[in-house]
Amino acid sequence: MRRSKLLYLLPALAFLSCSEDSINDPQPKEELVGTEEVLTNVEAAYPQEIGKVSQVYYAGMEVSVEEIDGEYIYQGDIMLPAEALTSSPVKVIYEKGETPNQKSTGRTSGKWPNNTVYYAIDGNLSSKNRVTDAIKHWEANTNLKFVQRTSQSNYIYFTSGSGCSSYVGMIGGKQNITLSSSCSTGNTIHEIGHAIGLWHEQSRVDRDKHIKINYENIQSGREHNFKTYADMGADGAEFTSNLDFGSIMMYGPYSFSKNGSPTIVKANGSTYSVQRTSLSAGDKEGVNSMYPSGSTEPTYINGEYYTIAGVTVLRYYNNWYYLGGRFGMKKVVLINGTWYYA
Repeated sequence: MRRSKLLYLLPALAFLSCSEDSINDPQPKEELVGTEEVLTNVEAAYPQEIGKVSQVYYAGMEVSVEEIDGEYIYQGDIMLPAEALTSSPVKVIYEKGETPNQKSTGRTSGKWPNNTVYYAIDGNLSSKNRVTDAIKHWEANTNLKFVQRTSQSNYIYFTSGSGCSSYVGMIGGKQNITLSSSCSTGNTIHEIGHAIGLWHEQSRVDRDKHIKINYENIQSGREHNFKTYADMGADGAEFTSNLDFGSIMMYGPYSFSKNGSPTIVKANGSTYSVQRTSLSAGDKEGVNSMYPSGSTEPTYINGEYYTIAGVTVLRYYNNWYYLGGRFGMKKVVLINGTWYYA
């Protein structure tokens, strides 16, 4: 994902960085994996189960989730905190002069402070080297550091599960990354990507400029995994960066296929290579723009969604916009941790 996206509270969409060649297939120097396992068996929290699909509101946006064993799952492997979901819209943007309700204050930021991610590994987890190798890869290629938890309250807990899954961003408290025995080091790198704030690459708001979704080939009950947060109605050509097919956060062309035919193809109808070996150049650039070294301020990319102070907002022409409710897309500003209409 040539740009990447990180959230400041609850999840957001993936953020990426800009480059003319980013919509091309990954460069040969990036070792690609073309196995059936990667292409078809995309990361999933419960790969053998399909739960009840419902519409809920999360971070100010309406999303489709599957409910399985009391967990709420988005796009296959992303866990959403139940306490952050509502069945109907709640007020998240205020008119200037309004007093926000109490629930709008004191929320945990989704960004890991001081570029430091605390973690612990379940003693019963098999092949722990998957985790340690994935962590080494993140540390070698980004400004993040991973520290084994002692008494810290906010941390990632690597544990066994039915599949591969993670929450997005720091949600507060203990948050699981689940790894079944079939989850590889590359899958673990992918799930850590979610935990530090990345969304799936194909969820970009302008993705229809670069890819086509073949819904007729998707497994029944899995169609919602291919939706974006919202269709803002703007031309993707106005955005400043391109979809990165080489991102470790990108779905493969056969993800959730029911018939062996591709579910995702390039805009020209061709398939593409996918990899679960390493962060792409765009992944690294995007993550380091959001977790810069020293005291450098984060960089926000035009055309991308972020979740900041609990609300999913769009960065567009260097301003913030909120898409929701009867107002459509409206310009907003963040003042003392609360969003207001501009």
